[in-house]
Amino acid sequence: MASVLLQHVRLIDPIAPSDRVTDVLITDRTLTQIGDNLTASPDIPRQDGQSLILGPGLGDLYSHSGEPGFESRETLLSLGRSAIAGGFTRLTLLPDTEPVLDHPAGWRWLQTRIAQLNLPLHVTSWGALTLAAQGKQMTEFADLLAAGVVGLADGHPLADPLLLWRILDYAQPLGTPIALWPCLPPLNRPGGVRESTDAVRLGLPRVPALTEAIAIAMILECVAATGTPVHLMRISTARGVEQIAEAKAKGLPITASTTWMHLLLSTADLDGASGLQAYDPSLHLMPPLGTPRDRTALIDAMNSGVLDAIAIDHAPYTYEEKTVAFSESPPGAIGLELALPLLWQHLVIPGLVPATTLWRCLSTAPAQCLQQSPPTLTPGQAAELTLFDPQHTWVVSPSTLASQATNTPWLGHTLTGRVVKTWAPTALATPT
Repeated sequence: MASVLLQHVRLIDPIAPSDRVTDVLITDRTLTQIGDNLTASPDIPRQDGQSLILGPGLGDLYSHSGEPGFESRETLLSLGRSAIAGGFTRLTLLPDTEPVLDHPAGWRWLQTRIAQLNLPLHVTSWGALTLAAQGKQMTEFADLLAAGVVGLADGHPLADPLLLWRILDYAQPLGTPIALWPCLPPLNRPGGVRESTDAVRLGLPRVPALTEAIAIAMILECVAATGTPVHLMRISTARGVEQIAEAKAKGLPITASTTWMHLLLSTADLDGASGLQAYDPSLHLMPPLGTPRDRTALIDAMNSGVLDAIAIDHAPYTYEEKTVAFSESPPGAIGLELALPLLWQHLVIPGLVPATTLWRCLSTAPAQCLQQSPPTLTPGQAAELTLFDPQHTWVVSPSTLASQATNTPWLGHTLTGRVVKTWAPTALATPT
């Protein structure tokens, strides 16, 4: 389907913003024309788009790859296929592979491997901020950036304030995206859940919101002192939202994201009352799920623009790794194929989030956080599009997932909504 005339399709443009029904002509993977009652040559197939939604291709800010080092969890091939099946045209990997991507040779290997797979997907990676992502010694930033990484991030907390300040001071003239996870390790109890009455009732270790708040305050002070732009990743608390809103009001150069599961679920979903399995290890996340108040604050912050983007933070694990007690399991869940259907059904359909806002946070905003040119609906450009059927029902199972991993709380559940097609150009714009 390199060429098709989509008739009466619902077109979502998060940049305009607009949400309207129209015709869209795609010719040889080029977005040729948008308008009412379009015509096309007889050799181009027509498709009735009345029940379908079309928008710019989705982009993920940070996710985990099993390859290299943990191929039993996920290979680059299965990860790429999962991203495409979920409507993603851009995928950004965290450097926490084995070995850690903390040297230009690692990125060059990854580039070669991605090219061999020849997938219709633009894959980039963060380079590690510190050696082995251990938070002790800076990597050679300039060498990593010259090799082509999209930005710098460990994906792990930086607990040393002196190292944090030195990193931001050193990186200031480089002008590259830097992503930091605000988390204070001494307060971040492994296997725990966000401190709440739900945590007490469930009998699980409690992780206070202070874990995030103190780390955000430390990062913001360093940003104010150095002027270095920073992306705050994995925001999960109402207090964190307040801090980011205050910092943006002061003009600090920050962007921020939360993950899709923190927008969907809270500590109230851990006991099985919402239909998910109680104490499901796939609900063990890091940071942990917030309280219902946290979830509401995150949704409101997405609507107001305090939070810029939604990340998937796809974290694959093997069946054996996740089939243990909740607190003993490694934190994380897959999500590339599930995020758009579930966010659409639980946020857009009930009217909690406008369709254009959700699409912006999953598509154009991640690109802007990475200092990339965002995908647009401009005729004459290579098509970078996602076609979504919000009414398609399917059962989440190993046979219906493209991912090699199945660690999701929705395994065995019937979902409504699925991506029909993605168009991605063979080469996308490099960071500006």
